[in-house]
Amino acid sequence: MKNKLKNLKNNFNKTKKYLKKSKKLLIIYMILSCLSIIFGILLPVLSAKMVIKLTSNMLYELALMSILYYILYFINNMIIFFIRKILLKIETNVSYSLRLDVASSVLKFQDSVINKIGTGKIIERMQSDTKEISSSFDDMINQITNLTESIGIFVSIFIINKLMFVYIIIKEIIYITIIKKGAKTLNEKDKDYRKISEDASSFSTELIRGQKDIKMLNSEKSFKNKLNELLTKHTKSSFDKEYVNIRYDFYYDIVFSVLECLELFLMISLIINKELDIANALVIHNYAERTKYLGYSIDYLIKQMNRFNLSCERVYELIDSPKFIKESFGNTHLDHINGDFMFDNVHFSYDKKEVLKGMTFKVNANTTVAFVGKSGVGKSTIFSLLCKMYDNYTGTIKIDGIDINELDKDSIRGNITVVSQNPYIFNLSIRDNLKLVKEDITEEEMINALKLADLYDFVKDLPNGLDTIVGEGGVNLSGGEKQRLAIARAFIQKTEIILFDEATSSLDNESQKAITNAINNLKKDYTILIIAHRLSTIKNADKIIYIEDGRNVQEGTHEKLLKVCPNYKKLYESEVIKN
Repeated sequence: MKNKLKNLKNNFNKTKKYLKKSKKLLIIYMILSCLSIIFGILLPVLSAKMVIKLTSNMLYELALMSILYYILYFINNMIIFFIRKILLKIETNVSYSLRLDVASSVLKFQDSVINKIGTGKIIERMQSDTKEISSSFDDMINQITNLTESIGIFVSIFIINKLMFVYIIIKEIIYITIIKKGAKTLNEKDKDYRKISEDASSFSTELIRGQKDIKMLNSEKSFKNKLNELLTKHTKSSFDKEYVNIRYDFYYDIVFSVLECLELFLMISLIINKELDIANALVIHNYAERTKYLGYSIDYLIKQMNRFNLSCERVYELIDSPKFIKESFGNTHLDHINGDFMFDNVHFSYDKKEVLKGMTFKVNANTTVAFVGKSGVGKSTIFSLLCKMYDNYTGTIKIDGIDINELDKDSIRGNITVVSQNPYIFNLSIRDNLKLVKEDITEEEMINALKLADLYDFVKDLPNGLDTIVGEGGVNLSGGEKQRLAIARAFIQKTEIILFDEATSSLDNESQKAITNAINNLKKDYTILIIAHRLSTIKNADKIIYIEDGRNVQEGTHEKLLKVCPNYKKLYESEVIKN
């Protein structure tokens, strides 16, 4: 229990900063809660006196008291309405801020971390657990208010009759013992449920995203079997968790009925012995009606504490856990770079497999350099390291003579554009996909970029033109159209260094030629790096670097490599034969 309270305190302190936006709302909430507590203590007293007036045939006094009672009752309901509205606003603000922080944190993760956790699991925590934190936090505040009201009621009962006070306290202790046992069992079941739910959600996400490939592989049956297995576990875990609630609610209700019956007999005995009058008996009865929910409030509070702690662990692990490696950058800022860079004896391993083994080369500004070699030799890794997607390498990487570990993020990524082999196109319009790169882009700039990417004729013939929605991942576009849209985005960025990672691989010969011409038009003003399997697209590069087994084997022009690099010549001749 001590550890749970310590964790609760730590998680509460972490969550407090998300309440800054709702500081005024919290003050109003506390004022209204105090008023609600006062009304909660007064109303049962008035209710009991109304019964006495009725039984004593004092109808005029009963009418006046009834008016007062219902005025207070109406005011109390209005207060409760505004309390619930304030809690909803606080919950919304906290959930919003948490999701923003999770998203910001995830954007700082290294690629290896994302691959390790899985996108589905991150989405589950970002959506479900952030909501759980905010709702649990508000529920705990609400239940603490209810408990505070109960304390006031217990004080009132103590003043009226000490024996009834002792009995009701014993009754509540029995309730709380049952509740505590149920909460412990439920927390254990909830941990299992969260893990299984996360796995099922993650797999479902992958199934939906990869549905096209699943169909093409004719693997629907195996995927449905796997999903069935996960959903079966999820269903069983969900049932087991909810069954704990049902079982302990049953125990609670049985014990509650017995203790309520004993309470009534005790009250009758006190009245017979004239130790309690009927008026005060009615007040205690009305109070007891309120305190019977105390057990439920404590039960709910404990459950929400457990759920709050569990969700905090999962969410704050993404936000501030040191075990997830986040990107780190230096403090040196360059508004403008020339575009020179170099690799000096760079070694890099991924999942214990050494990919680069002493890679060394230099690229001068405003030149076009191509990287050639078989798949898996480290070409794309060079681009990832240059963009500082990983930093667990040895050796030195410099841009304009400055180690990239000393440069801030904007100096690196604000001056480098990557057009990848499989670009991600967002489920937005073509216009909005381009505006993501530059918010204040003009129509003319969009059209020029699309023309350079050989995509304008296609876009202008669409029914909605630039406002055409491309679908999730650009599903409404062909592979070549997606790459050309990605290339258009790159042209809009106008960075000093442009990296083309197999950017023409999905294009037909005519489109490939257009893109090659566009790249050639950029040669004089930009440093351009190209990874290409089609050697015909990089024949005119200023320098070609042939890579083998993670090393720079040979470099030079196309003509030079044909003479001095047998493996390059072999690759080129095999391509000529195919064509």
